[in-house]
This record gives sequence, structure tokens and C-alpha cells, in this order.
Amino acid sequence: MASARSLRGRVAVVGVGETAYHKHGQSPDPEFVLALKAILAACADAGIDAHDIDGFASYANDRNDPARLAAALGVRRLRSATMQWGGGGGGCAAAVANGAAAIAAGMAECVVVYRALAQGQFGRFGQQVGENALSGEMAWQVPYGVIAPPQKFAPRVMRYLHEHGIRREALRAIALASSHHAQANPRAVMHGKPLDAARYDAARWIVEPFRLYDCCMENDGAAAVLLVAAERVREWRQPPAYLLAAAAGGEHRSGAQPHNAPKYASANYAGIAQDLYAMAGLGPADVGSVQAYENFTGAVVMALAEHGLFKPEDANDFLTLDNLIAPDGRLPFNTSGGNLAECYLQGMELIVEAVRQVRGQSTSQARRHDVALVIGGPLVTPASSLLLGSEAAL
Repeated sequence: MASARSLRGRVAVVGVGETAYHKHGQSPDPEFVLALKAILAACADAGIDAHDIDGFASYANDRNDPARLAAALGVRRLRSATMQWGGGGGGCAAAVANGAAAIAAGMAECVVVYRALAQGQFGRFGQQVGENALSGEMAWQVPYGVIAPPQKFAPRVMRYLHEHGIRREALRAIALASSHHAQANPRAVMHGKPLDAARYDAARWIVEPFRLYDCCMENDGAAAVLLVAAERVREWRQPPAYLLAAAAGGEHRSGAQPHNAPKYASANYAGIAQDLYAMAGLGPADVGSVQAYENFTGAVVMALAEHGLFKPEDANDFLTLDNLIAPDGRLPFNTSGGNLAECYLQGMELIVEAVRQVRGQSTSQARRHDVALVIGGPLVTPASSLLLGSEAAL
């Protein structure tokens, strides 16, 4: 009876939208306006009246309350509002799953999944002040000077690279592929600012093993996708991208706070990937392109391997620029530029690009595009992944 409880093929994305993307602190609009603009753009893309939205889903503690959004959009009735707990950008795919589940359960008809950031309005990540007490994970880290995400994740990535003999060239290929695709994407913040191997190698250290271009950008902007039941896709303007599978969660004690998880050198995706492929009835060989959350390039290596796209011991041979670029690479990767070169929107832009790949509308279109994989933020709990596909993939 497991198949009766699957989301496979029951819900589809029929609209995508985003605002202009800006360097952090440079958006001319407040965050709430950014969210509204992205949602309205997704409605226009689908040909849906914003009044017909009846559900909202987000993640990473998005500040834009569904009730306020519904009032501003003139939504006739709000029926579903979900927020994915914890994991930051690791929850981007789970937010889509939550919206899809509401539709599949009959609790909503049209759900918008969204994320908006305006760091000029609310403060830059990692530089907020005014906390008088620390609790949870930060209470373990801050007394030892581990404050920023690259400091936190570097030891786990270093362990993984050491255990599997993975060289810096593999990390460099990930950064160069993202930059390469951004040059074809006029929406990308790094469009017109290409990265080459010499510049990558000469960049300053942030924390070993991460140099500057191993780390994601910081940006302002918003993006959104619209979900409807699969039987309604013919009502809308765009070709649908069907939800083939979604999975979220964490490994045993992956959220252990003082850096003592049993699988320390892990991106936390082995079990998620297993559930994902089982729901879709597909395997890694069926994936035509991947949009993977690059908080840091080394974590991408871990996440791709845990999704079975190559064995860890093969990472040096697999992760080359030629293999990662569209249209004919073995695995076209982050074909809009991703967090490193399009926009850091905590992964929401990756979902938009996966939809465009399935539609055949990407600025760097993969030759095989019936199945697109989205991997949310690695090294966090809960994390999440998503498989989207065309009608041919059902």
C-alpha cells in the first residue's frame, strides 16, 4: 500500500517567478514586496489569478507571513499555511513537498512555495547583534570562535576529502561550472563576471578547505513556484513539471550539537536519497541535470556522492568542468549559476531552474531534461531533495 501514499505524479509545478537578484543590502524593495513580486510573477507565468491561491509554504524561517501575503494578494480564502522547521536552506525541497502534500490531501487547490530575502532591511547573515544568551548548537561553538557557517562545516568537509582522497580540482570544477552557466543567464548576479581556474586558485582563504569562490554569495531577492493537482495542469499556460518524488529528514543523531554525530563526514543525504529514488521508481542514472545547493563546494561533492551520482573514490575523475556543463556533460550542474553565481536565495532559485530544465526553457539547457534533481542545503538537519519530471517521466 506504500504507492497509495506516494506523491509521485499527483502534483505539478505550473508557474515560476522571481524578482531581480541583487547583492546583499542592495534591493530597492523591502522583503515583503519582494515576496509579492515573485508570487505575482509566478502567477503571470502560469496564467493563474492570484486570488485563486489558497495555500502557502516556505522554509528557513521566512519572515513573510502567509496571512499577510494572502491579504495583500486578495486571496479569497486561505486554506493551508506550512513552514518547514529547521535546516535553513536544507528545507527548500521539503517546502515543495509540504505544499504538494496539502494538495494531495485535499487541503488546498493552488499552493505557492516562496522564499524572500532583503538583508539590507533585516541585517546581513552572521552579523546580527543584540543576543544576550546563546542556546543549542551555538552555545557549543561560539566560545571556541566557531561563529560563521564555513567555520562550522569545514572540519566535516576536510574529514571527507581526506578519507576519500578528493583533490581541490574537484571543488574547483563545481565553482567553474556554476560560473560558466551564469554567463548564459542574464538574471544571474555574476553574469558578465566569469571565473577561471587561475582566479579561483588565487582567491583568498576563508577557512580551509574553502577559498572565496568555494563559498556561496549573499544576495537579496525572492522566488516562487505554483503547485496544483496533476489533473488540472491543462488549465494553465506552461508545460507542467510533475513532482516525481520528495524526501526530507536526517540520519541517526545527525543533529548532535557538539560535532559528535556517528556519521560525522556526511552531508546527511544517504537515507534521503534512498527514499527519494524509491518514491520516484527511478535511480541516479535517470537524472538528466542536478541543481545542488552550494553553501560550500566541498559539501556539494558529499551531497552528489550520497545521491549515488558517483562513488566517492571516483569524485576526482567525475567532477571535471566538461562533465558538469550543459548541454552534453555527464551531469549538467547548476545550470542557472546556483548559489555561487546566480543568486543565494537559500535554494529557491534551484527549484525554479529545475522547472525550467524540465520545460526545456533553461538558458543552459541539458540534452536530457525529463528528470531534474534538486538537492537542498547539505550538512544540515533536516535536509531535503526533490525530483521533478516531464509527463514522459511518469
